[in-house]
Amino acid sequence: MRREITEWWSPNLNKNMEIVAYGHMGPALLLFPSAAADFLEYERFYLIDSIKDQIDAGKFKVFSINSINSESWLNDTMSGRDKSIRHQQYNQYIVEEVVPHIYRNCDGPVPIYTSGVSLGALHAANTFFRRPDIFDGVIAMSGIYDLKAYSKGYFDEDCYFNSPMDYLPNLNEQYWLNLLRAKHHVYFVSGRGNYEDPEASLAIGRVLSAKGIPHDVDLWGYEWTHDWPTWRAMLPHYLASRF
Repeated sequence: MRREITEWWSPNLNKNMEIVAYGHMGPALLLFPSAAADFLEYERFYLIDSIKDQIDAGKFKVFSINSINSESWLNDTMSGRDKSIRHQQYNQYIVEEVVPHIYRNCDGPVPIYTSGVSLGALHAANTFFRRPDIFDGVIAMSGIYDLKAYSKGYFDEDCYFNSPMDYLPNLNEQYWLNLLRAKHHVYFVSGRGNYEDPEASLAIGRVLSAKGIPHDVDLWGYEWTHDWPTWRAMLPHYLASRF
């Protein structure tokens, strides 16, 4: 399996940011780390190994990036407004820097699907819902899609527009709705075991149903907990069976 690490100074984030690519060809799968983790988290916890067959077959080329959650929602020393600003800078980094890098790395535009676990699932879903003109689908695992779960009582306009459970119910612009309704790979999956929140996936599913956006909500059994063995089973299942 080809593995390539790239690093550059991000003008949006004013810091060096790394990204790792796995594979040689195929649509792109963009992975957002959980919590305050880094771009190699999915490799360290063997999730990349769990999808090695799909990568080697050229079914997907996988890209994993750094989080900045420790500089935003998980940093208790920052004000709510500063956290919100940093989140918006991260959004700009994804669209203005990561997406062009993926296109260059893939020798041209390719479909890009987002994915992540836990807090990474919120970032993956939010990235897709905000820009369905760029991204083609999402596999969100064990996430909570209401940013208020992380903002500790702070909520401004930027929080609103990064909280899918808040902005999606009020999304009425036909241009964006039509883009979302044309997507075929929108998956929200959760276990029912310890530390999972299956209701969060059901809740986002109800919002999507009300908006006529095709999606699947898949709740696994009580033996599937909020942990890496669950996600190492979920992601290869979806890549193999739904694409």
